[in-house]
Amino acid sequence: MEMNLLLILQELTPEILDGNFVDMMMRFGLNLLATIFVIIFVYFRATGKRSYVFTYILISTTIFFLCFLLGSIDLQLGFALGLFAIFGIIRYRTDTIPIREMTYLFLVITLAVINALASKEFNVSEIIFTNLMLMVTTWVMETVWMKRHLARRSIIFDRMDLILPTKNQELIQNIKERTGIDVVRYKVGQIDLSKKTVRLTIFYKEETSPNVLSDPEMSDKSFDRD
Repeated sequence: MEMNLLLILQELTPEILDGNFVDMMMRFGLNLLATIFVIIFVYFRATGKRSYVFTYILISTTIFFLCFLLGSIDLQLGFALGLFAIFGIIRYRTDTIPIREMTYLFLVITLAVINALASKEFNVSEIIFTNLMLMVTTWVMETVWMKRHLARRSIIFDRMDLILPTKNQELIQNIKERTGIDVVRYKVGQIDLSKKTVRLTIFYKEETSPNVLSDPEMSDKSFDRD
């Protein structure tokens, strides 16, 4: 039994030390590192959606090995474009996926395809630089740009007397006192005179009201599962 194990190890050692295997492990490590940073340290900290984290990590891993093991020099470009086309058509038809989550989906696919199919004509520093730029760009957009973004939520408001242009601040203060939402601005929508209600679209800073779901998040069923 021990002799058989030694023979198997002797046969596997050259394959493990083979250049292609080492190259695959290095590429996979880089891809996994970039994906974990983008999804866990950027996306999850910003949104708190656990269900998508599972999906993104597995898709990234699957796409990487699929591209690396099946991709050839002649098929690299067509193979990569085909993957984007497939996911663009499918778009997870079982649930409506928000544009923000769809963007992250294409980002993890892009990272996996680049890390798996980048030919040997590109040196390691170029591949690492590409990964770093995608990581930094995602972090900047999520932590800097999105902080300036105003979340949107539609509400039914029952104080018709406050929708006059001269009572803007009174309306905003009334909403804050009743809901705790620090409204920056609002827009008047459908007015129901019979019920004496009006549909308002309010805009507020997301970080000041983290427990309030915006309209896009209300339509995202993943919040019901988290």
